[in-house]
Amino acid sequence: MSRSIVYLVGAGPGNPGLITVRGLECLAAADVVLYDHLVHPRLLRHARADAEKIDVGTAAPQPTEQEAICYLLAEKAREGKIVTRLKWGDPFIFDSGGTEALFLHEQGVPFEVVPGIPAGIGAASYAGVPLTYPGGGDTLTFVRGHEDQGKTRTTIDWTSLARLDGTIVCYAGPEQLTHMVQALVAHGRPEEDSAALIYDGTLATQQTTLGTLGDIAQSAKQSADRRPAILIVGRVTALREHLRWFDARPLFGKRVLVTRPRDQSAEMVALLEARGAEPIEAPMIRIAPPEDYGPLDAACAAIHEFDWIVFASANAVDVFIKRLLATPLDLRALKGVNLSAVGPATAERLRDHGLKVDLVPAEYRAEALVEGLAGSRDITGVRILLPRADIGREVVAEELRRRGAEVTEVVAYRTVIVDPEREGEPDIYRMLLDRRIDVVTFTSASAVRNLVRVLGAEPAADLLQSTVVACIGPVTAEAAAQYNIRSTIVPAEYTVPALVDAIVEHFSSTEGPPSGGPRT
Repeated sequence: MSRSIVYLVGAGPGNPGLITVRGLECLAAADVVLYDHLVHPRLLRHARADAEKIDVGTAAPQPTEQEAICYLLAEKAREGKIVTRLKWGDPFIFDSGGTEALFLHEQGVPFEVVPGIPAGIGAASYAGVPLTYPGGGDTLTFVRGHEDQGKTRTTIDWTSLARLDGTIVCYAGPEQLTHMVQALVAHGRPEEDSAALIYDGTLATQQTTLGTLGDIAQSAKQSADRRPAILIVGRVTALREHLRWFDARPLFGKRVLVTRPRDQSAEMVALLEARGAEPIEAPMIRIAPPEDYGPLDAACAAIHEFDWIVFASANAVDVFIKRLLATPLDLRALKGVNLSAVGPATAERLRDHGLKVDLVPAEYRAEALVEGLAGSRDITGVRILLPRADIGREVVAEELRRRGAEVTEVVAYRTVIVDPEREGEPDIYRMLLDRRIDVVTFTSASAVRNLVRVLGAEPAADLLQSTVVACIGPVTAEAAAQYNIRSTIVPAEYTVPALVDAIVEHFSSTEGPPSGGPRT
């Protein structure tokens, strides 16, 4: 990509997975990112760590604010920087993208427009409403209702619009919604016409209300909801009862606290979202390098002297392989060395590096690993390397030494406590107090200990008493029990996919399928 250019990128209607591939490329290349409030914060992780990130407020700024944004775009580009302007929905549909593009053109600043999924189309699809369908009419009309925050009324030929035989999609701001519905009815649209009102389209907090236009009008008049909405009017909305898929997922509407380190949470977040949940990411720990790589590097250099390497986590695998390859050696140095993994996730990480595993215990815990290595065999003098965390459990090393093995322990990584009061992080205490978290997940004992440290031992036990607690395995559940935290869910297989499946099974058996109705 050339230097000094502005990319006007449509981020889509909310769900961070709906941005285009080209949009992600522009985001990753940016020196400066300007974004709307409505852009999902997870998208910003695709920007470089050193990129300047600027929140420019609402997706529909006042004219003076919009002028300032335009000048800021041009100024940053003139500094020789790549600028990516992330915009909710599509830049050219009921948005200020056209204004910004024209300003850049007049200023002689190169720009590129990257389309995004418009909110009206994305919200309809996620609500199970096909905007066009045979027999649904021959017109599709989009109506602006909240681009200009200073207007409470839109200038629309309501009489002509009400007479169209087709689908009407209204971008309805809180100040305009009631007026728009009443105007359609007053100008001839039948009150019995089918309609759908969608809040937070494409997000796990999506709310969809289906009814007649008269029902929607009455509901909008009584509602105190201040969020913008998508109003769909037409016969096609009746198909939602047959085509709804998003809010029919088994965990739809459930808020699940993910305490896993952020750089390792992607799999869990994706699995939860695929089942309809809203992951609340609040990592209790992060993985950091050891204070000194010396012992680990020395072990790598002398790897041929060991009979076994025992990996107690996927983190240990990644760090060990990275440090081994940093030496003059490569994976061929592991010839003749047996490899053991505490569980399937760790074994899978070894396979990702092209290595086959010699031992995975039937039960995924340290004690079972020791039994698998030793069993009834004499392991006196067997040389075992154990790369581990700085606060890893010492059960494996102690038991193997008791049975006569020569164990070398090296710290491969540190588990560091995360500051819970960083700006932008969720207020976990308040969310638990207000019962706005349905499930708290723990994938390590250290995550349990840090949550207790953050909340306090007594408040943690009290707050989690009425919340479903899901632990990845018995060791983690045991750590929770030490603080009087009862684990509701512990899967039979100690992996992230199994943990998510167990959460699904719990709610399926206790609540049945989700209703898909409005949530508070």
